[in-house]
Amino acid sequence: MTNLHRETSDTDSKAAKPVKILIDVTRCKGCNFCVEFCPRKALVMSQEINSKGYTPAKVIEENECVACGLCEIICPEFAITVNSK
Repeated sequence: MTNLHRETSDTDSKAAKPVKILIDVTRCKGCNFCVEFCPRKALVMSQEINSKGYTPAKVIEENECVACGLCEIICPEFAITVNSK
C-alpha cells in the first residue's frame, strides 16, 4: 500500500536567503541590461555619473532580490556580484 501522507519539510533550508548585490560603479558603463532583465525590479539606473562619465546601475530593492544571478551573468563589464549573506 502507498503512503499518501506528507512529511514535514525543512523550511529553513528552503527559505529565501538574504542577498547582497554588489555593483562596482567604476566598471559599470550604464548599458542598462541588468535593470531591464531583473525579474524583481531590484535595480535602477543611477542619476550619478561615475569617474568614466557613465551613469551606473544601483540597487533600490535589495530585499526583492531572489539571487537568480541574471544581472551578474548578463553584465558585459562584470561589474555585478550577487552574494548570499
